Amino acid sequence: MNEILDAALSGQASSEDWAAIQIPDHYRAVTLHKDEQEMFAGLDSRDKDPRKSLHLDDVPVPELGPGEALVAVMASSVNYNTVWSAIFEPVSTFNFLSRYGKSSPLGARHDLPYHILGSDLAGVVLRTGPGVQRWKAGDEVVAHCLSVELESADGHNDTMLDPEQRIWGFETNFGGLAEIALVKSNQLMPKPDHLSWEEAASPGLVNSTAYRQLVSRNGAGMKQGDNVLIWGASGGLGSYATQFALAGGATPICVVSSEAKAEICRAMGAEAVIDRRAEDFRFWKDERTQDPREWKRFGKRIREFTDGEDVDIVFEHPGRETFGASVYVTRKGGTIVTCASTSGYMHEYDNRYLWMSLKRIIGSHFANYREAWEANRLIAKGKIHPTLSKVYPLEESGQAALDVHHNRHQGKVGVLCLAPQEGLGVRDQEKRAKHLDAINLFRERSERTIEHSRNV
Repeated sequence: MNEILDAALSGQASSEDWAAIQIPDHYRAVTLHKDEQEMFAGLDSRDKDPRKSLHLDDVPVPELGPGEALVAVMASSVNYNTVWSAIFEPVSTFNFLSRYGKSSPLGARHDLPYHILGSDLAGVVLRTGPGVQRWKAGDEVVAHCLSVELESADGHNDTMLDPEQRIWGFETNFGGLAEIALVKSNQLMPKPDHLSWEEAASPGLVNSTAYRQLVSRNGAGMKQGDNVLIWGASGGLGSYATQFALAGGATPICVVSSEAKAEICRAMGAEAVIDRRAEDFRFWKDERTQDPREWKRFGKRIREFTDGEDVDIVFEHPGRETFGASVYVTRKGGTIVTCASTSGYMHEYDNRYLWMSLKRIIGSHFANYREAWEANRLIAKGKIHPTLSKVYPLEESGQAALDVHHNRHQGKVGVLCLAPQEGLGVRDQEKRAKHLDAINLFRERSERTIEHSRNV
């Protein structure tokens, strides 16, 4: 690995130099073990500890197939899907690998007694398989985590509709929490050259998800002047949604759960911020009964920020806890767009406020390659900035996943893979200097919030 690391750190190695580097037989990777799938049986979700289920193993380099690339991973990050894998909820991800393994001889490579996790990376292309023309050894890249086959006509207008679409590093093996990763060439995108490795690795999944959900015509199709209600506005998804709203001429109404998180939103440029914990919004009387009076109080609070207007778009991802309120506060003809259900999948709402007011609910899941490319392009142009809060070494990926599991993080939690320290990989210092305040702003404020949360 030393030869790979030296070439990556120098930034001067040619494509020919990279192609001449000998690929090692093995590499270090963060794994789950198939024989430990029942290790948390009987425990509540919160009591399941990723530090116990995640291992750092030495694993063989996978066979490179047509249309694929091996990437030297300099940095990665932790998403909620890493947590779901690590606690084996809602199902064990070995189920995904087993099904993939039955699909084809190439798919069979993924069905192993271990699962290498991680759906983000920034790194350097080491090798490409037959049929790859756009990318070559030495290209500095980030990865879009949608893996598709595209043998069905269904996926050709929108690859998210491909019946064989999978989330790389979650529903496939050989993910980004490792020193080497296996990806398809149509997952690769240029690394933003003003960012460090860990900064470039952090937007991937959540930035693309927020782009499709809020900006794309496949999602809410946000336009200038829209009022956008953003739940969890300082978190991994919400922090990008907040930036997209501000950059696109909309007004974000940011909902958070502490003053420290509210301050993060204000630092990003948002003026309308609601601390729902401080204002004691309780949308459920008990586990089975919602409280419409709280919906009304919440709507009234929102209108204080919007000159009396209701919101055009609700950026939904908490799910059960907030969905009834989201439907209620949306204006007539407005849109509730949802991409997750972190507080529960079984949503309940009063349908009178949907059908009689001609509102729409849109399901949004991750992003297609074009949407991911556009979202990454905005990062590269300095229009949207990484919301990286804390970085761990690969050896402490379990702690990083625990932070996300217990919601101690703000924005994204990064992981150094081959990169020996933070701050490496910046190629355009002039552009970085121009955007440095914005890049550092989120990190400086969110680190204090994380440490406070851990101490509490």
